[in-house]
Amino acid sequence: MDRRQFLIAGSSLAATAPFIGAAQAQSVTARVGYIPIVGTAPFFVANGEGWLKQGGVDVAVTVFESGPNMIQALASGTIDVYVAGVAPLAVARSRGVDVRVVASTAIGENVVVSAPSLTKFFTPGTNAAAAFKAFRAATGKAARLATQPAGSVPNTTLQYWLWEVAKVDKADVEIVPMGIDATQQAILAAAVDGGSVREPALTIIQTRNPQIKLIAGGEEVFPGQPGTVVAVSGAFATKSPQAVQSIVSGLVKAAALIKSSPAKVAPHVGAALGKGIVDPELIQKALVSPASQFEIDPRKIIEPARAMQAYQVKLGSLEKELPFDGLFDTQYYERAIKTGG
Repeated sequence: MDRRQFLIAGSSLAATAPFIGAAQAQSVTARVGYIPIVGTAPFFVANGEGWLKQGGVDVAVTVFESGPNMIQALASGTIDVYVAGVAPLAVARSRGVDVRVVASTAIGENVVVSAPSLTKFFTPGTNAAAAFKAFRAATGKAARLATQPAGSVPNTTLQYWLWEVAKVDKADVEIVPMGIDATQQAILAAAVDGGSVREPALTIIQTRNPQIKLIAGGEEVFPGQPGTVVAVSGAFATKSPQAVQSIVSGLVKAAALIKSSPAKVAPHVGAALGKGIVDPELIQKALVSPASQFEIDPRKIIEPARAMQAYQVKLGSLEKELPFDGLFDTQYYERAIKTGG
């Protein structure tokens, strides 16, 4: 090999070295906590398609019933990645938990439904406040609505819709906090009169009982409603920034694939949410539901998240508004869209 050939070969090797190193680098295990709703679909599509693995990320998942329940695990270092509602995260950060929202996954997820006991009062031309009042007059009791714990996105948005949008009399409604699965079962069993649900619960309960009625959509419940996000611990972001980038880049690709090929990705989502029990056709229907709006750009939910926090203060579930400084880290998303995911 002459000198010129040697230099060309050397420069070619140098150019490819970072990629060879990345391929040979040891994979990072990301311990992921999530709640079983369709809003988490982009994460499980990215994982199911093998994009996270290709990006050097191995995933170990744990299911939680709500975002607030997951915060303790995040604070203790039991999980590295949080895939749930945005509302509890500013509170966590104010308490010294270094957590950073790196992506949104879905918006407008929480909707309100009525069980058959309440549905009959939502007649054409009857507004929600009048329907709840009629229910109480007829039954002698307040309508019981199930939702997740105080401080969660479902709880906050349900109360916003009841008191600020529909102007329902507080004497006409009793809010019953419970887990996601329990909410779904309680509505189906007529143990409550309605509640706040997300997909796939909406599709499941309406398929099983068509008398369960959607009475308020996501945008009506809370304008610009922020929902599920992907957040990472500061320790994980500092130690494994490329893993975080791989996750966010995977989310961008996944959202596009869900939109173009819901049938293709339904098995990935069904495996995560229903452990393979839920019919893939039902999952596919939930993916294209009006309650499923996939949005990865974290910048779009910053101001709606501020508005939600302000309302939590009004409700008393939060003592005071907390600074968002450092909570949203948009660099990974911005890099992902520059490089095409």
